[in-house]
Amino acid sequence: MIVILKENYDKEQLNSLEKWLKSMNLSMQISNGFHQTVLGLVGDTSGIDEDLIKALDIVEDVKRVQEPYKKANRKFHPKDTVVDVDGVKIGGGKFNIIAGPCSVESRQQLCLIAESVKKSGATLLRGGAFKPRTSPYSFQGMRADGIELLLEAKKLTGLPIVTEIMDLSQLPLFDDVDIIQVGARNMQNFELLKALGKTDKPILLKRGLSSTIDELLMSAEYIMSGGNSKVILCERGIRTFETATRNTLDLSCIPVLKERSHLPIIIDPSHSTGVARYVKPMALAAAAAGADGLIIEVHNDPPHALCDGVQSLTPDEFDDLVKRVRAIEPYAIKYGRES
Repeated sequence: MIVILKENYDKEQLNSLEKWLKSMNLSMQISNGFHQTVLGLVGDTSGIDEDLIKALDIVEDVKRVQEPYKKANRKFHPKDTVVDVDGVKIGGGKFNIIAGPCSVESRQQLCLIAESVKKSGATLLRGGAFKPRTSPYSFQGMRADGIELLLEAKKLTGLPIVTEIMDLSQLPLFDDVDIIQVGARNMQNFELLKALGKTDKPILLKRGLSSTIDELLMSAEYIMSGGNSKVILCERGIRTFETATRNTLDLSCIPVLKERSHLPIIIDPSHSTGVARYVKPMALAAAAAGADGLIIEVHNDPPHALCDGVQSLTPDEFDDLVKRVRAIEPYAIKYGRES
């Protein structure tokens, strides 16, 4: 971290700053230029509050030399992280497809879709038991009963299950869930992230609607700093001025995240586009760009789905998508280093 001092700074204040930094096990190197005096802070500055230093009377500006996230940073972990989910390995060049309905509606619906997506090549089953909805009058999910049905579908197909947690109080219900999904609205629910950091569960962390890549990685850092390194990042589209699609799918995040972090990255073309006919081309683009996998919404009867039917593929459409993805997978861009 570099601290730029104002001209004619108070030397007593500088001495106080140096004492404070030493109390945090940091050392300070002073460089006196013709127009500016620059302080180089040496040590672990990840816990330093930039705004606190900027607020000092003698400080002109503060700049970071290294990113504040350490555990999620590829500089400190050059090999790709591979997350083992009940035998299914995510990351490190292994491409996986998570598929299933937006929300669990009934035993018959879920089991039918689960068997279908497995037959087509899905390696994990998704399904919403708790559903965050913009309107309080929309279907909110089957809640605990939905998780029980997901576990039944897992017994039927052998597919590990992925479902979203909404609140810290729900955590005991997720004991048998294979991957806990943190949705976009909860990406910066720091108390929830800290609690998930104390579990031994793989976490699928979705990027917030208006969040930067660095903010996504800092949220991953919250989980990892608690001791849980099993984090999978998920790009699900961000909010921009464009209205042609539900969100804007930021596929440029793939090379950026692969450069900055060792964590696997999954792409969600269903929530990002919000339109079923756009899901396939964006899924293919994500696979070609080097993503570690996809999460796709599939419904046996999209027009009558209780949640997000407009962006859901039919089982036949999903089957075609998997065949196309598998065909281009060998030519996908590869990033990182072998684990």
